[in-house]
Amino acid sequence: MYQYTEFDKQFVRARAAQYRDQLERNLAGQLTDEDFRPLRLQNGWYLQRYAPMLRVAVPYGEISSAQLRALSTIARDYDRPDAALLQEAQDKQLALGEVPVPGGTPVVTRLKTGYGHFTTRTNVQFNWIPLVKSADVMDLLASVNMHGIQTSGNCIRNICTDELAGIAPDEIADPRPFAEILRQWSTLHPEFAFLPRKFKISLNGAEEDRAATGWYDIGLQLLKNEAGELGFRVNVGGGMGRTPIISSVVRPFLPWNQMLNYVEACIRVYNRYGRRDNLWKARIKILVKAEGQRYIDQVEEEFRAIQAAGAPHTITQAEYDRVAANFVAPAVQPARKDARLHEIVRADAEADPSYDRWLQRNVHAHRNPQLRAVTLSFKRLGQAPGDADADQLAAAAELADRFSSGEARVTHSQNLLLPWVHQDDLPELYAAARKLGLARPNIGLLTDMISCPGGDFCSLANARSIPIAEAITQRYQDLDELYDIGEIDLNISGCINSCGHHHAGHIGILGVDKDGKEWYQVTLGGADGSHLSGPATPGKVVGPSFSAAEVPEVIEAVLDTYRRERISIDGRFETFIATLRRVGLDSFKAAANGARFTEREAA
Repeated sequence: MYQYTEFDKQFVRARAAQYRDQLERNLAGQLTDEDFRPLRLQNGWYLQRYAPMLRVAVPYGEISSAQLRALSTIARDYDRPDAALLQEAQDKQLALGEVPVPGGTPVVTRLKTGYGHFTTRTNVQFNWIPLVKSADVMDLLASVNMHGIQTSGNCIRNICTDELAGIAPDEIADPRPFAEILRQWSTLHPEFAFLPRKFKISLNGAEEDRAATGWYDIGLQLLKNEAGELGFRVNVGGGMGRTPIISSVVRPFLPWNQMLNYVEACIRVYNRYGRRDNLWKARIKILVKAEGQRYIDQVEEEFRAIQAAGAPHTITQAEYDRVAANFVAPAVQPARKDARLHEIVRADAEADPSYDRWLQRNVHAHRNPQLRAVTLSFKRLGQAPGDADADQLAAAAELADRFSSGEARVTHSQNLLLPWVHQDDLPELYAAARKLGLARPNIGLLTDMISCPGGDFCSLANARSIPIAEAITQRYQDLDELYDIGEIDLNISGCINSCGHHHAGHIGILGVDKDGKEWYQVTLGGADGSHLSGPATPGKVVGPSFSAAEVPEVIEAVLDTYRRERISIDGRFETFIATLRRVGLDSFKAAANGARFTEREAA
């Protein structure tokens, strides 16, 4: 993973010291809450439904064992609200009622503390840190080269890429050096610190788009032209929210060394013409959709002006080499182990029926044939998707040290991936992960769902996400049934901001408000751009919204329809999304609406 330079380290430490001064002046009454607000937001500190929320940046998902241990310390020592506040919050959430589970135990909200939450954009969030302790947390983060800079505000946010970047067998080129160059260029960029709205960039370096580039404000796909030259296809104007839009191709091929100059041109045009008068129309997707070719023409004109001015941000080979040199692949050897004990562990693993399934679902091919990438599943009963408590964060650090050269990666699907695992260590890793509850062989299956924190924590949410996710997880615990259903993306968002990427789910669930009560809209047929899903596309609404109690029944009805309609091809059942596209939406829509307890109007 990228090794911070001394300049990087000094920069992060200076920012932490600056924040401490700002906080102390605010607590002393010398800096008003209104004046302090943009300062704390620029460092990742939000005020949520009940308490502050900290968003910690994890650029392109790479995280070290030392950083995981620091996050564990934050979870254990700082993610602890006042007892009275916690009780008040718990009482309010309990008042919202339980979510029935057909044939199971009703799900009720039990607010938890002392944990971190992995987000779809590979950040880590904490929900209960008292603001008076926030400067201490920033100092701790800075000690391991972490921060919350630009995880909020109308600026260029965390740069994202494929979780298998640098190790994927189908990789055209490693996107991480380009992601790091973008990170360094965009951090505190003076022209783009106050854009019309937040701005998100994703890069993909493989043949398969595993970075959901079509859904980003700017998506950069590495490719080679007919001459074998490396460059990017530049897509602009993707986004979810109230108006889901797939990005448009603005440049089919851009030489790699012009990446910064062209991205600057794209954002300059947005900064000049983006809507600032309407929050819901402020994203670049609205500008690109409204202007079409005129936006592209403006970008090309701006790019020519930048070129005429000397193209100051052209990436030289020396600069690329400088950054790329900080991504050093470790020399991985099998962990030293007693041969007899290894055989016992291997035999035990191979005797476990779940081990073969774990190899199928959680273990991924690597560019080095001796190595594997392994996903630790943070999708399990009793914890929200993507949540990791202090002990689990510390344990993940130990696994990273023992099996992955001290490195892990936060994934878009809210899990942790170990990128440098020797194939000979798989039995030991499985045994260790199983003891920790992190070896559930469900990656890519129904219970590997994406979910935002929703109305349990977020002040913007219209409805809770976590109890809905728990109800579905509880209903589908049988691994045989999960494997029979097969690969499927189920995504849940608590509000139209779409932090749970519900638009891109094969099944999407969106929390909506109706007369002050929680309701849920269901969409079908969304895609993130991966091989499984096909080209990025938003799902279609199946009808009026459903009550929380109805949602588990609706999901079951939709899945039963899939199993009834699917066909076998070469001895294997087609996937849910393939069946949906072949059969069409109507039968699935009818099944979903047939699961209503009573007919109701749309929310």
